[in-house]
Amino acid sequence: MRTRSLLGAMAVVGLVSSACSSAATPSPAPATSAPATASAPASASAATSPSASPSPAGPSLPTSIGAGEGELDIIIWAGYAEDGTNQKAYDWVKPFEAATGCKVKTKEGNSSDEMVTLMRQGGGTVWDGVSASGDASNRLIANGDVAPINVDLIPDYKNIAPFLQSPPHNTVNGVHYGISHGWGGNSLMYRTDLFTPAPTSWASVFDTTQAAAYKGKITDYDSPIYIADAALYLKAHKPELAITDPYELTQPQFDAAVQLLKDQQPFVGKYWVSYTDQIDNFTNGTTTIGTTWPYQVNTLKGQTPPVKVDQVVPSEGMTGWADTWMMSSHAKHPNCMYKWMAWMVTPGVQAQVAESFGESPANPQACDLLDKAGGVGPYALANFCTAYHVTDKSYYDAISFWKTPQADCGDSRGQTCIDYSVWTQKWTEIKG
Repeated sequence: MRTRSLLGAMAVVGLVSSACSSAATPSPAPATSAPATASAPASASAATSPSASPSPAGPSLPTSIGAGEGELDIIIWAGYAEDGTNQKAYDWVKPFEAATGCKVKTKEGNSSDEMVTLMRQGGGTVWDGVSASGDASNRLIANGDVAPINVDLIPDYKNIAPFLQSPPHNTVNGVHYGISHGWGGNSLMYRTDLFTPAPTSWASVFDTTQAAAYKGKITDYDSPIYIADAALYLKAHKPELAITDPYELTQPQFDAAVQLLKDQQPFVGKYWVSYTDQIDNFTNGTTTIGTTWPYQVNTLKGQTPPVKVDQVVPSEGMTGWADTWMMSSHAKHPNCMYKWMAWMVTPGVQAQVAESFGESPANPQACDLLDKAGGVGPYALANFCTAYHVTDKSYYDAISFWKTPQADCGDSRGQTCIDYSVWTQKWTEIKG
């Protein structure tokens, strides 16, 4: 799971009217005079179970978006539905409400596990949708909690980066269960004044001989999904394990990853949850090397005085996260949810999300706004899209994006992989 405790002022995402018009952002939804074929929960959900292969004709999907139902109830990561409360320059909720008539009500989820639980409240009827990360999205799909989506109803779907149009964390058997929103890689950050030469491999933190030199200064991400980072390292260094996917691990592969993390544990000084904690720890020298997100690196470099840090994509590659807007299969307000998904991937909104939250936008057209002088708000970063590797194929190709570990390996091995519930149990054991 990914837990986010965002900065009070920085946890904001928005769309101001001027940015919307300057980006020639299309209307958030098709004309509302069309028949409301997405207006009832029954049509929002597929007749085909998400966990099963669709029929040759595919699941039944709405063919147009009708008038909004007047309300939208969504579960979000903090900062994903900003109305100008935290920073007046960022407000895309109010313009959305004015354009669609859908009053937005939100519930912040503090973890992917919490989001999954919330989505199942009241038989799935309490919330219309969720901003799910890859360690939650597959669980929601497999359990039938979310509805298949007709991407033809999302005008900017065609502008989403190709690698995020049909990723395995939101598309199963060719059926789309959501619209990609934003992403980032979990790279290796280090203090440049303490590491010469710069590290090039995860061995710096996973090889016990090397890790011993930085005992107490190593930091790991505090989540069961971090077991995949260990598996990715073993994929390169223990070929006899035959790991093909760090999220699809058989018992011997899983045991090896767990053991690697147990061996590493004595050298770890901090398992970080909040990125603000990691920023503080690198600033005061409590930690000097470990996995990170792009936001922390750029924030530390931008401080006064700047902290001497840099990041590297290790030779083994890295894990990463990508968030998806998903609609409940029992949504009471499916038209508003479709309108929201369409709104959230327009260039103007994507620029605001990326700049204020510190992530790469799913729609690269946002870069026209992000890279202009002054950006789109007070949190502007020069050459944003270069700093966040938005169109750097070598960068995102090196990412094994989070997806929920399940017993079904997804290949000829069948039901021999380790389910996420076991990952959760073992993570507690790993930390001791």
